[in-house]
Amino acid sequence: MTRILVVDDESQIVRALSINLRARQYDVDTAPDGTSALRAATRNNPDLVVLDLGLPDMDGTDVIRGLRGWTAIPIIVLSGRAGSHDKVDALDAGADDYVTKPFGIDELLARIRAVTRRAQPVGDTPPTVTIGEHTIDLGARSITGGEADVRLTPTEWQLLEHLLRHPGKLISQRALLRDVWGPRHLTESNYLRQYMARLRRKLEADPAHPRHLLTEPGMGYRFRP
Repeated sequence: MTRILVVDDESQIVRALSINLRARQYDVDTAPDGTSALRAATRNNPDLVVLDLGLPDMDGTDVIRGLRGWTAIPIIVLSGRAGSHDKVDALDAGADDYVTKPFGIDELLARIRAVTRRAQPVGDTPPTVTIGEHTIDLGARSITGGEADVRLTPTEWQLLEHLLRHPGKLISQRALLRDVWGPRHLTESNYLRQYMARLRRKLEADPAHPRHLLTEPGMGYRFRP
């Protein structure tokens, strides 16, 4: 059974989440602050953490960094901070997704299912991925299917592979720029816009309304299988 650690100092939210998660056969642990959250994570080894940023003893991003020092378990931020700066900071610290309060329980449950499905070592990700009519072989770096012969540049392959190997994960602009172009290009968001537009033109059935290579405004990008 999947064990979820809920970290929030609002007792009503904790109670509501606990009831809904347990009703869906999740095991639930709770923590009201960052210190007890880090202790609970070490003691109980949860499969996923749902974390508020506004904790009474430390900022939630510090909890994320503390967890990322020893574990890769999925972390979903659940916060009233709606600013893009807070979201990017949380994602750069190592969060897997971000849900803004007030939230719908169905949306949160969908995010939980998505991140738990992909909670496996990157090396175990299947090397073949389908986008529309195209079958992408990451190992051979080849694309088959569709009406046109699709060819990608080395940079396009690198960007696409980073997204496809993390299905469902919201990846910040800074993380993609760092991993694809290097740390000297962390502010060059125009690179991402241009290359994502090129990938959509080559792979999406309707590039103006993409179904798989998605933009999360102000935050980053996500591959939706």
